[in-house]
Amino acid sequence: MATDVRMKEDLPELTQQILATYQSIGKINHLGHCPLPSLTGVIEILDDLKEVLFPGYRRRQNLHQGNVAYHVGNLIDGLHDALTQQIARALRHEHDLNLKTECGVGTEVDFEALGQAKTVQFLRRLPVVRALLASDVQAAFDGDPAATSLDEIIFCYPGLEAITVQRLAHELYDLKVPVIPRMMTEWAHSRTGIDIHPGARIGPSFFIDHGTGVVIGETCDIAEHVTLYQGVTLGALSFPRDAAGNIIRGRKRHPTIEHHVVIYANATVLGGDTVVGAGSAIGASVSLNRSVPPNTIVTVEKPSLRFRER
Repeated sequence: MATDVRMKEDLPELTQQILATYQSIGKINHLGHCPLPSLTGVIEILDDLKEVLFPGYRRRQNLHQGNVAYHVGNLIDGLHDALTQQIARALRHEHDLNLKTECGVGTEVDFEALGQAKTVQFLRRLPVVRALLASDVQAAFDGDPAATSLDEIIFCYPGLEAITVQRLAHELYDLKVPVIPRMMTEWAHSRTGIDIHPGARIGPSFFIDHGTGVVIGETCDIAEHVTLYQGVTLGALSFPRDAAGNIIRGRKRHPTIEHHVVIYANATVLGGDTVVGAGSAIGASVSLNRSVPPNTIVTVEKPSLRFRER
């Protein structure tokens, strides 16, 4: 016990050493009077949004036409306040980063009012998001013979979880809300193993089967009725750089996938100029960095297997 006490006597000095790094290594701490968006708060917002989008499947059961209006109205009221707060924090922080100031100094922008305006615009899009998700659920049922019901898909399919969060995050991304859309999709990535950037534009009736290891980049354009299997990467071929060697941001880097395309397991499609034509199928383990005409099947030559006695 005495040894333990002596060891604890070193803790104040250790604390001071850690605190010193907050000055010497300032890039990975945020110390100030203006809070950042809260990851916990953003996750709670997502949980409430999914309760609105899929009523009866999540926290609250025994919903019916007599009580659902009160339940959803209460959720929307809470979402309004929570989103306004988190979006205002994100907007203020972006302002501070750009001007190298703190807590909105140097501007007359009312970040709370701007956050509220963007929140209302976002909430007004929820009926559109529900329609898209209904098409995604139906696409999963139509495309997977193992699915026994739409209920099973809503409860169990990680692909639906990932696209649900991405469709919500994409709406905030289009409203130019900083950082929060990425917080949402990376949380979904950690839960599902599916990495979809909030900037990707994805049409209706989208289905990711199995899903683990799927990557969809920021500037992807995906039309309706597209199916991806596990391990598919829709990525960038290279990153353009300026004369100083810095990455040039904002350019299209990821492929375009036209309607009714199927991309099978572990295929890789790269490049902003790459277009996979409508009705095409990309076989398993194909690596592709050039465009494919419509109604084309692309496969890898079957490798030869050799068997020998041990």
